[in-house]
Amino acid sequence: MKVGLFGGSFDPVHSEHIACLKAAIGALGLNVVYLIPSALAPHKRGGSHAGGDDRLKMCEIAVREIEEARVSDYELRRDGVSYSYLTCRYFRELYPDDELYFLMGADMLEDFFTWKNPDDILQNVRLAVCGREETLPAALTEKFQRHFHQTVAAVPYTGAAVSSTGLRVRLAFEKPCDTLGGEVAAYIRERGLYRYPVIGRALALEKPSRREHSFRVALLACERARTLGISEEKALLAAALHDCAKSVPLSDPMLAGYRPPEGIPDPVLHQDTGAYLAEHCFGIGDGEIIDAIRYHASGREDMTKLGKLIYLADLLEESRTFEGVEELRKLFWEDLDACLVASLENQLRHLEAGGMPVYSLTRQAYRWAKSHINVEN
Repeated sequence: MKVGLFGGSFDPVHSEHIACLKAAIGALGLNVVYLIPSALAPHKRGGSHAGGDDRLKMCEIAVREIEEARVSDYELRRDGVSYSYLTCRYFRELYPDDELYFLMGADMLEDFFTWKNPDDILQNVRLAVCGREETLPAALTEKFQRHFHQTVAAVPYTGAAVSSTGLRVRLAFEKPCDTLGGEVAAYIRERGLYRYPVIGRALALEKPSRREHSFRVALLACERARTLGISEEKALLAAALHDCAKSVPLSDPMLAGYRPPEGIPDPVLHQDTGAYLAEHCFGIGDGEIIDAIRYHASGREDMTKLGKLIYLADLLEESRTFEGVEELRKLFWEDLDACLVASLENQLRHLEAGGMPVYSLTRQAYRWAKSHINVEN
């Protein structure tokens, strides 16, 4: 018998997971394939965004029409970090005489060399890599064969790249998610998963075009947060609320207790009023989130990592078209601090060339960031 193991956070499980699973069944002739939601993946130490029971149920809903599919709660029952070598040992004990395949996406194969006890994994299973042919470079598979003295089983598959992070942002902004199965989407709505009522309340203060901007900032910020060790929830809330006061006049009753800082130019006043609303009207008690909102347009000295992220995501979201933006976007993914220095310098140059007021905090932020990067380098 041929048995497939397909692990992941499945947070949430989506159509590409299921399409990859079906492709593996067909390509490998699997008799049984298990979806195995992780308790805590080694590369996602911040935890999942839906609880284990909900992710397990979503997987069960997603595969109920696939005869070969099963859902295992093994890693959830074990709790702690979900190391694949332990999972493979467990299933080898269940299926001592059968062919076991461990399914992964092509993008994960390169990282496999750094996994905990990869040789232990390969004593129990054969890797099956699901992806487009061009995403599985021959050099990588040859490197794998030289290192482990095994070949990978290729699962030819053509599909769309779907980001679970992007799905969670879409759900938080209450946008349609075509890559969720209908029943999974219904379960998410019924359970109120990935929903933040405060985001809806804050977005209600914004014009439609501003809401779309906030959504794009959140998408960029949350995707980059994954690589920086920043809490996705903090990035999401700071990005979603960063412009909540853009259309709120100082005369609005919500700002009755607010006093603007001395010397703040009108174009950046909304960052300070936004921080006030986030704290006093929307109940955001996390000082790091408030700080990121308060300085997202101007920057400041000694910015937090979250503050840098929101400042840059606001500046570089996909609709921005100013000269040099593509170079800055590339730098954003390569080196956040270097991108901060270049972006602040670009902002000062733009303001000065246009004869616009420059907030003292922006000059201070540039001097601090330039010095900080020089010290690091």
